[in-house]
Amino acid sequence: MSDDIFEKINQQRKSSRKSVGAALIASVIIHSVIGIVGGVWIIATYINKEETRFVAPPQPKIKIPPQTRQHRMNLAAHEALASKPTFQKRLVSLRETAFALPEAPAVNVDNMLTPDPSAIASSIVSGLANTAGSGSGLGQGGSGGNGLGNAINFLGIDATGKRILLIFDVSGSVVNKAEASGMPLTRIKEETIKFIDKLPADSKFGIIQFVRNYKPFRPELIPATVPNRELARQWINSEWSESGTMSARGKGVVSPKPNGLPPILRAAYKYKPDVIFLVADGSFQRTTVAGGSETVDEDEFEDLLKELNKTAAEKIPLHFIGFQMRDDDTSTWKKLTRRQGGSFKELK
Repeated sequence: MSDDIFEKINQQRKSSRKSVGAALIASVIIHSVIGIVGGVWIIATYINKEETRFVAPPQPKIKIPPQTRQHRMNLAAHEALASKPTFQKRLVSLRETAFALPEAPAVNVDNMLTPDPSAIASSIVSGLANTAGSGSGLGQGGSGGNGLGNAINFLGIDATGKRILLIFDVSGSVVNKAEASGMPLTRIKEETIKFIDKLPADSKFGIIQFVRNYKPFRPELIPATVPNRELARQWINSEWSESGTMSARGKGVVSPKPNGLPPILRAAYKYKPDVIFLVADGSFQRTTVAGGSETVDEDEFEDLLKELNKTAAEKIPLHFIGFQMRDDDTSTWKKLTRRQGGSFKELK
């Protein structure tokens, strides 16, 4: 019986060994299959892998808006002769505000255009033909920046220039003669303000009033901007002398020694104007060393203008506007203004 038991035990051991062996074989087969499938997948993935490509993004399109050529404005800005352009149309607000915008000043557009070669040629011909008084000569606006000046008119005299100097004799004799001629100083003041208001934006101007001493508006020419025009208006209304005298101790008064018109003309040339307007009665006195009075004669004015013309870049046109002048004074200033390329006009 014991043999049967041992035999059964041996059979069970053999059966257990077969089961374990079968399980091991199955496990090996399964793992082998999984390994083979995994290897095939990895190899297939590697073979079919796409190559890396580097692609640059598209360049942005930059559009540069076309720019208009502004030759005259660039030239004016380069020489610092003009203010920024102003416009004639008034700015309009769609809602109520606590203030009102001022009217835009009128701008002469013709003066900002490129000069016509034919006009330049005709002006040269006119200058060679000694055409004086009309201000059409080419050289009159030479120091204004582009060789041609602006067309201007003061008290009936036409001229050209961008740098304008106005000189007024406000002595007692002129006050009386201007009143008798129907052109009192009050009206001259109004005409002067109107003239300054109409100056082109690229102009410069200055004012000098004198008896024997003189009082300048500014020590140099200033641009014809809206603020400067308002300053000139205030100065004319408040500082203009109508008494016929000008004390050396007055505000802003210059008292040269000797006094009179000659040193005033010397000071005027330092302003480097394109054109000078002189309003007077043609007879000019000065104070002597002894304290008396003497008249400046024609020869002295001729010598003075010749001297000043040598110091200037070119001859500066001098326009004379007179009141009830004596015959000899009329002859003198007609001759002097003609030699200076200017005009003579007597208000009667």
